[in-house]
Amino acid sequence: MAWSQSRFTVRRNEFGSLFETMKHGGDLGAAIARHGGLAQDWLDLSTGINPHAYPLDWPLSQAAWTRLPARGAHDRMLEVARAAYGVPDHLRLVAAPGTQALLPHLPACLPAGDVAIVGPTYSSHGDVWRRAGRQVTEVTSPYFEPTHDTRVIVIVNPNNPDGRLVDPKSLRHHAETMAARGGLLIVDEAFADCVPGASVLPHLGDVPVLVLRSFGKFYGLAGVRLGFAAAPPGVAAALSASLESWAVSGPAIEIGTRALADKSWQNAMRTQLADEAADLTLMLQMRGLSVFGGTPLYVLAGTRNAAAVHEALARQRIWTRTFDYAPTWLRIGLPGGAAPLAWLDDALARALSPATG
Repeated sequence: MAWSQSRFTVRRNEFGSLFETMKHGGDLGAAIARHGGLAQDWLDLSTGINPHAYPLDWPLSQAAWTRLPARGAHDRMLEVARAAYGVPDHLRLVAAPGTQALLPHLPACLPAGDVAIVGPTYSSHGDVWRRAGRQVTEVTSPYFEPTHDTRVIVIVNPNNPDGRLVDPKSLRHHAETMAARGGLLIVDEAFADCVPGASVLPHLGDVPVLVLRSFGKFYGLAGVRLGFAAAPPGVAAALSASLESWAVSGPAIEIGTRALADKSWQNAMRTQLADEAADLTLMLQMRGLSVFGGTPLYVLAGTRNAAAVHEALARQRIWTRTFDYAPTWLRIGLPGGAAPLAWLDDALARALSPATG
């Protein structure tokens, strides 16, 4: 499901940026303040977080809570993560309290120069580079030639919110171009766990790239706050130094080590998510929405007035995502089962009725 700018309206905001108005999902505060209820009364479909969390049906060690994280346990987690993600030998792996926590450190750790970001995409990427005083160029196709002054390219793959995939050959081309001029390609693979074959890591050879991997989304444990960066040794050392000691908690290390090694759960979950995304897509299409993007954790749909549909769903305590730059776009996360899918279906029927529009 490739993104097509020609089919749906995309607007720049008052700053001329495609990205800055894509807010984070998952915060029900504004919805509750406006429409009432408690958090448990809502169906939160505003995030791309797996509704079927990795089971925490085993006891964490007492030491995970009472002692500072041990270096040995931290290194074991990195070994497991390296195997799970297929990190090549020429890259080092850095753990952090979520990939979001890594982003503000990148400008100081990467080469000086202009930055090109392929979008529309996750707004924090542009935010951190602009705050660091970098010149940021926004491009709408991953198949572009960077300007002479570009030293950093950022590509989210699969992309958020449209799920667009960039082929490994094209990513390698950008990586080689940046490496030749002393720069670096950044690939944010936050949603790659649920899309087999999406990761660039197995295709790199010895080409330097910085790849970000999120733990919380696929494993449904966003509150654990765990993420990784696979990077060339010098960049990895700079990131580790900027994070300083004990950046990742003891509970996160134990949970991450166990979940990342659990291949049976991972394989079964990929199948389940694909099936549920197909069910959600079919339901939305039956209701007249055009599904034109997404990943197995969310779908991106088009409708004439997404803000009105979003608001009508919110009155029924279902929270979705809209985008200021694209007034016809509505992003909807997986409901997580037959009952919440039926709730969404019934709510959409009311939201799309003539009285709503």
